[in-house]
Amino acid sequence: MILERAGFGDGPARPLLVAHGLFGSGRNWSVIARRLSDRGRVVTVDMRNHGASGRSGDHSYPAMARDLAETIEAEGGGAWDVIGHSMGGKAAMTLALARPDLVHALVVADIAPIAYDHTQRHLIEAMRALDPATVSSRGEADAALAKSVDDPGVRAFLLQSLDVRDGRWALNLDALDAAMDGIVGWHDPGGTFDGPALFLAGGESDYVPAEARGAIRALFPRARIARIPGAGHWLHAEKPREFVAAVRAFLDRA
Repeated sequence: MILERAGFGDGPARPLLVAHGLFGSGRNWSVIARRLSDRGRVVTVDMRNHGASGRSGDHSYPAMARDLAETIEAEGGGAWDVIGHSMGGKAAMTLALARPDLVHALVVADIAPIAYDHTQRHLIEAMRALDPATVSSRGEADAALAKSVDDPGVRAFLLQSLDVRDGRWALNLDALDAAMDGIVGWHDPGGTFDGPALFLAGGESDYVPAEARGAIRALFPRARIARIPGAGHWLHAEKPREFVAAVRAFLDRA
């Protein structure tokens, strides 16, 4: 499945592919992509079952990694730099481990190659409870979603995937629900990625705990682990300047 994608810039640096997290879209990363596009071409994608990309009952990390590989090859192939956040970070890690020929340097944003004990099914249920056909504005949708999602930042993030005009969610909620155990889990595809890798976490996030460092370095021997102070899980949105500066410095040296 070649993913729906958007391209930014045409500089001389290696091209960069960006894979978003659960419930996100490539559009969420357009600000970051534009800020990095002076280096070279940046391609953002909608992951399968998200945005304008295809729908599938298979939402496993091997399937998502194949999507990323096919997209790189469709864009001309070669070894790209790859950024992945959260779910997209696990897909990017899987790609680097399974197809190291397609990845020069890897940036993993606020996720680790471990299984987590949380679930996001409560957000799926919240979205299911909101019938998109019955709302006429994003504000009206926000008020309805507030009945089950307290955090206004989380609501704003989810509502980026609401198509008010067409009255639908731009997410395959059934497939994501069915795949949730695998999404929060981790299946080691085997091997190691010996290229440069940056694991960039939010200073206020618990997604990359100290005990994950061993798992990271076992699979990514050249991994550097860093944190952005004051940032949570959505570090690229909360601290975009600091995120871009860290990524730029890493990729320029990679």
